[in-house]
Parts: sequence; C-alpha cells; structure tokens
Amino acid sequence: MTGAGKEIREAIADPSPECQEKAWNIVIPLVEKLKRCYEHSMELERIVPMLLGQLVGGRLNPTQHLETQQALVKQLAEILEFVLKFDEYKVESMKTPAIQNDFSYYRRIASRQRLDQSHDLIVSTELANRMSLFYAHATPMLKVLSEATSKFVQDNSDNVDNTTETLGTMAKVCLRMLENPKLLAQIEREETHLLLLRVMVGLVILYDHVHPVGAFARGAHVDVKGCVRLLQAQPAVKAEPLLNALRYTTKHLNEDNTPKNIRNLLAA
Repeated sequence: MTGAGKEIREAIADPSPECQEKAWNIVIPLVEKLKRCYEHSMELERIVPMLLGQLVGGRLNPTQHLETQQALVKQLAEILEFVLKFDEYKVESMKTPAIQNDFSYYRRIASRQRLDQSHDLIVSTELANRMSLFYAHATPMLKVLSEATSKFVQDNSDNVDNTTETLGTMAKVCLRMLENPKLLAQIEREETHLLLLRVMVGLVILYDHVHPVGAFARGAHVDVKGCVRLLQAQPAVKAEPLLNALRYTTKHLNEDNTPKNIRNLLAA
C-alpha cells in the first residue's frame, strides 16, 4: 500500500480546507482497505476453529483422516499462505510506515469531524481502537491465527494430541514435497513453490503455539531442523521473511529445552 504521506504532509504544512479535503479524500479509500483486512482477520478467527474441528476429529489417525479431508486441507493451506503473505507485506511496510501514519491521520481528523459532523465516518471510535491494536502488531494476521488455534485447543482439550499431530503431519508432507526433486520438477509456477514454503512455516509456527512444549523440543512431531535447512537453501528473497517468522513469531524457540543446534541454525 503506497500510502498518503505526501498529501498528509501537505495538509499539515498548509491546513487550508482545500489541502485538508484533498488529504482526507486520499486517506479514506486506504482506511476502507485497512478496515476490510481487519474484518477479514475477524472472519478467520471465526472460521479457523470450525475448520480445525473437522480436520482433527474422527476415529482415524491424523494421516488417514487428512487423506479423507483433502478439500479442507487445501482450505487451511490457502489460509496459511494468505496469513504469511499478508504479514510479510506488513513487516516490509514497517520500513516505510504508511499504514500507521495514514490511520493516525484519519483518527486525528475523524476526532475533529465528530465535533462538526462535516464528514460521514467509516470507522467508529471503538472499531478504530481495535484496528489500531491489530495493526500495531508486527505480524497481526499470524497473531489472530495463532490465538484462534490456541483457543480451539483450550476448548477441545481432549483433542490436543490429534491437533498437534495433524499440524505436524501436514508440515512433514510439505517438507517431503519440497525435498522431492521429481515433485519440484512438476511445479511450474514460482508462486506454487512459495505457497508450499509458507504453508510449511505456518504449520510449524501453529504447532509451536499449541503444543505444550513446542516445535523445537526433542521428540516433537515436526522436523524443524529439516525445515530450516530447506529454507536456508532457498534464495534469500524467499527464505529470509520465513526464517524471520520462525525466529520472531514462534513461542518456544528461546526456552531451555530447545536444542542449542536448532537455535544456532536459526541464528545463522
């Protein structure tokens, strides 16, 4: 998102009605876009527990059950890809913080407009406060997804093992696909390769958030070392955002039971 920095600076330097109106008209569509993204995160928060409930239920073991739920597996994969891709853009935007600046300007002017009612406001004060908290987080979509998954596990405590094993199995499948030269040769689109990388990393992060001792401890049902080595073999432009996601959005990486070689591998 390009942002309205130029128009906002002009409106601050010259607070005439014309400049204020120009900045406001540029900011409004951007705020509407931020609102849609926030509302989408709320929809994910509602949908993901329902999706997980179908994926981890049943009497079959997780591997067999996933084979019978391929359409739902695909849906979860697409959600994970969207979440990782959104947060990559968000992290990138922090270098040029258009999102926070545009929204801060909107809230400042909106506060004024409430006094003279000269504009219809598209975001209420309460919603603006929630949106501010959402966008203040470095990886907001991943935070929503992790919390939704953690709440699902808390609400379904008898399914903890099934949930973690399901996530771990899906992560292993992604890793095996990415390690298989024959399968890789069949992937023609770069975006498909990136999708698999993002989904693999997203599954490791979710596993780490919901498993009692996390993804890094010995005996975890996920091959973190294999995932990290695979990522490190990719071009930096692909790998670095995903390695950073593992470094900074996992829950247990810096705990005592994380093997030193895993920590060193991710620090490299």
